[in-house]
Amino acid sequence: MIISLVLGVILGAALVAFVLQNVAIVTVSFMTWQLTGSLALVLLASIISGVVVTLLIILPGLIKDDFYLSSIKKQKKEIEDELAKVKLELANVQANATHTSTVTVEKTTTAN
Repeated sequence: MIISLVLGVILGAALVAFVLQNVAIVTVSFMTWQLTGSLALVLLASIISGVVVTLLIILPGLIKDDFYLSSIKKQKKEIEDELAKVKLELANVQANATHTSTVTVEKTTTAN
């Protein structure tokens, strides 16, 4: 987390230095559109649109992974609950078996 914050601050500082050094006016043409502006702003807009497109591309995979992870967590909880139930039943069976064997031993000793 801290590494990401430090990296973000460093990249932000580099971006500010880049913007201050590239103030030339450029014209960008795309089909019939023309955009005139500072070179730094044009490049910044290009970078931001690249980031947005990248996020839109990876977003469905992240959502799918989140749903998969939540289903795995639900299955884990169900299995843990079932395990606790089985352990409780096993403890009850062992307690009953110990109690039954004690009763059997008492009956045989009184019979002698």
